[in-house]
Amino acid sequence: MVKSRVYYKSQEFKGLPKLSDFKIVEQEVDEELQDDEIMTEAVVISVDPFIRAYNVPVTDPIIGFQTAKVLKSKCKKYPVGSLVLQTGGWQTVRKSKGDTIWYKVDELLSDKVPLTATVGALGMPGLTAYTGFLNICKPKPGETVMINGCAGAVGSLVGQIAKIKGCKVVGCCGSDKKIEFAKSIGFDAVFNYKTAKSWKDEIAKVAPDGIDCFFDNVGGQLSSDILGAMNMNGRIAVCGSISTYNDTEVSKASVIQGAMVFKRLTMQGFIVNQFRDDFPAGLKDMAQWIQEGKLKIQETVTEGFENVPKAFIGMLTGENIGKAVVKL
Repeated sequence: MVKSRVYYKSQEFKGLPKLSDFKIVEQEVDEELQDDEIMTEAVVISVDPFIRAYNVPVTDPIIGFQTAKVLKSKCKKYPVGSLVLQTGGWQTVRKSKGDTIWYKVDELLSDKVPLTATVGALGMPGLTAYTGFLNICKPKPGETVMINGCAGAVGSLVGQIAKIKGCKVVGCCGSDKKIEFAKSIGFDAVFNYKTAKSWKDEIAKVAPDGIDCFFDNVGGQLSSDILGAMNMNGRIAVCGSISTYNDTEVSKASVIQGAMVFKRLTMQGFIVNQFRDDFPAGLKDMAQWIQEGKLKIQETVTEGFENVPKAFIGMLTGENIGKAVVKL
């Protein structure tokens, strides 16, 4: 038997998660494999906002993505030594039949693509940015693209993809350091939503000609104000609502129907899996853009399995710039 360390909730979250809300349970994993089964060991664990949005019961392991090395295999597709991206959650060792694996990541790695990027720019966040933005917003050269949470794992990539597509790119984030980062990767104008006296005024300053495409990571009143600045026939891709994930009461925002109707806006929410057919093209393009220097990787890396909850809470409070990852 091999032992695995697995994270569970020690109690239900009430608002922002605390370190005391998590516990590590040591479990035995049977080394005997059935046909098509593999055993993997995590090498990188991803912490993402969606983990907070899904209310996993205390009886189930914490969900999430990980890049893992294949330790044992009875599956030709994933031989021993392979590196795979999978929905393995916050645990060190696990067995599966490959149904949780997204793809092998070995061929994606290079001197410009570190292993940690396989849960970021070339993982779920990168594919979320690529497929959601291009499929829903359908950007055209010269259009203005607005991104909230623009210094985060997904938002920072959407901004760079928009620049590659010839758009003017504006955004907002929560610190001057993040503004500096966003501008360093090509954003044309950015404001600090935490210090702004009026979101509407700041939106008007960064996008005086209005907004054609809006990639929404945040939700709440800020997103409603951005919708009010949209141009006719604007498109909105709703990726998440991180501003509300820790709320203990239902959040309220101003009515958006007027803007939706009179500006003939199109708003669509999405889950990255619905665009799975686009994953191969997305990985090819993203990897090429990284190699060409058109897409810059930015990560906030935490070391050690015991620090996964700390990294997760830090990500939820905005401590990270770019993708938050934990290296084991």
